[in-house]
Amino acid sequence: MKFLFIVQGEGRGHLTQALTLEEMLRRNGHEVVEVLVGKSSSRTLPGFFNRNIQAPVKRFLSPNFLPSADNKRADLGKSVLYNLIRVPEYFRSMFYINQRIRETGADVVINFYELLTGLTYTFFHPSIPYVCIGHQYLFLHREFEFPEKNALQLSMLRFFTRLTSLRAKKRLALSFKKMSDDPDQNISVVPPLLRPEVTAIHPEKGDYVHGYMLNSGFSVSVEAFHNAHPEIPLQFFWDKPDTEEVTRVDETLSFHQIDDVKFLNYMAGCRAYASTAGFESICEAMYLGKPVLMVPAHIEQDCNAYDAAQVGAGIISDSFALESLLSFSDHYSPNREFVYWARSSERHIICELEKLFNPQSIINLPTLTNYMPI
Repeated sequence: MKFLFIVQGEGRGHLTQALTLEEMLRRNGHEVVEVLVGKSSSRTLPGFFNRNIQAPVKRFLSPNFLPSADNKRADLGKSVLYNLIRVPEYFRSMFYINQRIRETGADVVINFYELLTGLTYTFFHPSIPYVCIGHQYLFLHREFEFPEKNALQLSMLRFFTRLTSLRAKKRLALSFKKMSDDPDQNISVVPPLLRPEVTAIHPEKGDYVHGYMLNSGFSVSVEAFHNAHPEIPLQFFWDKPDTEEVTRVDETLSFHQIDDVKFLNYMAGCRAYASTAGFESICEAMYLGKPVLMVPAHIEQDCNAYDAAQVGAGIISDSFALESLLSFSDHYSPNREFVYWARSSERHIICELEKLFNPQSIINLPTLTNYMPI
């Protein structure tokens, strides 16, 4: 089968998921003919994605959240106004998406949580079926537990998630744990999409704290901890424009531009990991046995963090309170069941896709007991 990917390109999570799924599909005899990435004008595609994706990449303008004045959490009001003003531009993007769906010859579209995909299928009615994939589709699952957060924001999050998947043939919900499917919401629960580099690397316990922040405003709390504890090495990654590849503050604190090879190597050797609660990097830390401090930057990440805490991944904070992370790391116990679950990802996801679009190719899934611990 020929697949067209449409990817929400903010942060690194959906991009790494797209890279992983492309490799899985190619390994199983399928083809990805093109990748469309929705991006804001303020961010560039990270180099690791451009270097590793096999299919041609095209970009289009897509809605995004604007950060608050301190560049930490998203500013919901400002984001809504900003995106409403740009509705004509987004409609042109939908026209372009519809054109690419028709012209690429794809048999199936895979949507990685891009809002304009659902709206394109609502307004233009492409004939090519599509599947949505992402952790966010668990928010529509009847058994998902939400944190005690603002009810209106949670409702808006669920509404947004529905918009990204309007008229979808299936929602594949990436999950930290095995759960039953939810046929009423057209949801199949599948393991996370971990890159082969993650499953192949050998983790070690170093002396430094590794971290990633989508919004660079969180660097203030990292620097405050560093000033109080200069003896503890910190290696943080950020998505801050117009900075050097490495901003070296001193011998024990550096900020790096996002590079996935370097990022993963630092993950494998760290003592603990601090993050703005993106699903993908939490999964990587869990697989490598690293305790996590989760500092959500918006309501979606609030839900990610709460879900991850339920399975023992780590602790939640409203700032990079690294003292708490180091204390937690002293008694942290890795979740071995997550490793078995994550290792079954390819067979689950390829089976779901082939079952939907090529029923003659259905494969038998192994039980989790077939997987041996690392």
